[in-house]
Amino acid sequence: MPQGQNVADGETMKVVVTGGAGFIGSHLIDRLARDQVGEILVLDNLFRGRPENLAAHQGNPQIQLVEHDIRDGDALRSHFDGADTVYHLAAQSNVMGAVTDVGYSFGANVVGTFNVLQAAQAAGVRRVVFTSSREVYGEAQNLPVGEEHPLNAKNTYGASKAAGELYAKVFHTTFGLETAVLRLANVYGSRDFGRVIPLWLTAAREGRDLVVFGGEQLIDFVWVDQVVEALIRASTADIIGTPINVGSGQGTSILDLAQRILAVSNATSKLDRQPARSAEVAKFEAKIDLMRSLLRLEPPTDPLFGLEQLVGHY
Repeated sequence: MPQGQNVADGETMKVVVTGGAGFIGSHLIDRLARDQVGEILVLDNLFRGRPENLAAHQGNPQIQLVEHDIRDGDALRSHFDGADTVYHLAAQSNVMGAVTDVGYSFGANVVGTFNVLQAAQAAGVRRVVFTSSREVYGEAQNLPVGEEHPLNAKNTYGASKAAGELYAKVFHTTFGLETAVLRLANVYGSRDFGRVIPLWLTAAREGRDLVVFGGEQLIDFVWVDQVVEALIRASTADIIGTPINVGSGQGTSILDLAQRILAVSNATSKLDRQPARSAEVAKFEAKIDLMRSLLRLEPPTDPLFGLEQLVGHY
């Protein structure tokens, strides 16, 4: 297999991406391929991941896709052998999906994360980069929400990510495994499905009403390319033991999002207002000082700048 260079330090390397056929994971694979990392192993159970997300890399000997469920920890050690970095993205990443299927989300997000950390430690992996979520905070005591905010998850998804963070911390303090934790805001971009932006873009294109649960929510949206950049930088940055918010630092009203989607889609759809869902966090806006200072990332002025690019994708 051809060997490339780690853009950060000039050394050849192998990386593993769990969940690499999914929404964020496949965009990370695109970036790693452009950076010519020596070997990229994608592990995905294809629950939400799709092989077609990696179609651009078909035939590339640098990239291997292995269908594997991280709930089964037995084979992970062999997959991780020789890896420098593991980007751990595999999860039940849909909040309402985690609420309706608690058993699967616990297995994938808690047991799976433990399995990944244990296998990485046993295989001598240098660092695991773990994608956590703003959902670990629950309802904000105040805005913007900084990393020091208590972890008070409101739903099973947030609880599973908080548990993953604790395991990541303990595997570092007890076993010396480097673990970096990124708390992602609401990520959007191409290849996503089942979340508000792709659902509403599809509804607008088809002339259907946009179903709005509640309407008072305030959400921090972050473009997928910014998240990928944060992941890459987290693989080498001095952030061990310091979870970092990755967001735009701006809250967008869910009703403003709906109007923006109707505008970019040139749609005449109406809003179908429904009661708010009790499992959803009402308001979130990330404090991003650490993202700026430790990852040296600046968010775009307009967090929804990418909507226009997505109109043709859904």
